[in-house]
Parts: sequence; structure tokens; C-alpha cells
Amino acid sequence: MSLVELIARADARGLAGSGLACLDRCVPLLDGDDEVLRPLWATLADDAGDGPGWARGLARVRDKLAGPDAEGEDEAVLLARRMLAAAPDECSGAAIRAWADACSVASLRVHRLLDPATDAATEAADVRGEDRTQDRTQGRAQGRGQDRAEGLSPLVVAELRRQVTVLEVLAGHGPAGLRRALEVSTEGRRVLRAVVSRRARGRG
Repeated sequence: MSLVELIARADARGLAGSGLACLDRCVPLLDGDDEVLRPLWATLADDAGDGPGWARGLARVRDKLAGPDAEGEDEAVLLARRMLAAAPDECSGAAIRAWADACSVASLRVHRLLDPATDAATEAADVRGEDRTQDRTQGRAQGRGQDRAEGLSPLVVAELRRQVTVLEVLAGHGPAGLRRALEVSTEGRRVLRAVVSRRARGRG
């Protein structure tokens, strides 16, 4: 299935985990430490985010990652801030599905912006398979078709595969899949942290 199809079929835990994983990988843009989102991951393991722990955890995370006024921040940082700001207080209904979908798009764009060889907005839609033309097959949507992968930056290909993997393991294993989802997210966060660090040195 394509990334769009996986999001469409995901249950509440899968959607919350997918959105949280996207945000987790972008934490380096917000100067957050590697443990800042752990309490939210724990609530998904305990109650799929249905209890009050998710909302309390969100409030704490927003406080810890509160940054300066948005003016002057680049687009990648703003996208990460919007992911956090838009997270719903309850992991249910249309709100969590909309958040997971928005996080997917935003995270792909963040990764594309960090390697801006081609137009970010076009690629973010195309790699998710959203144009749905007949010749854009499942392999292309997942970044696994050879012809499609050749047109993407390595950062975007890797992020796309991580998003697919997270949704697949959560759909296939439920709460037991959270550990693997967190591992995938941790790997992506380390990659993005290295990219952000290199970019900061280049600007310095």
C-alpha cells in the first residue's frame, strides 16, 4: 500500500504513532533532547492516547520546546513547530487522522528543504502518491520504484520509507509495534540532527 493508503486505513494508535514519529524525527529543529517525547510514546503504549496522559504530556512538551517568536525562523523550523502546535488533545476521531496526514506532509517537506535540489511542494505531494495517476504505482508512492527513487533526495527517500515502516508495524503489531516504531524514529532523528548540525556549521 502507498503511504496515503496506510494513513487512510490506520487506527487511532497507528495515526497517533505516525504523527508522533514524524514530530520526533524533527525534534532537532526545535533544539529538543532525545527524550523529550518519550512520555507521549508511553501513553500510546498504555492507553493508545485515550487517557488524560496524552494531553498532559503535550502540554509539557510544548512548554519544553517553546521557542522564540516565529519571525525570522526558517520554514523547516516553522513546520516542526506547527506539527507540535496542531497535535490534538485526544487521539481519536477526525482530528488525529488530520494531524497524522499533516505531519506526514510536513516531515517530508522538512527533509526536502534540508536538501533543496528540487521543488519541495511538488515532491511532497508526489512521493505520497497524492496525484494518484495510473502510472504512479505503489512502488513509486513508497519511494521503492527505481525510477521514482532516482528523482528524490536521499533524505526524502529515507524519510518516506520510515513513515511507511512505522505505519506498517503499528498496523501489523498494535502496541507491540511501538518499540520498532520508536527505533525507526530514533534512527531518523539522529540523521536529521547530523544534518541540522552540518547546516549550522555551514552558516557559521
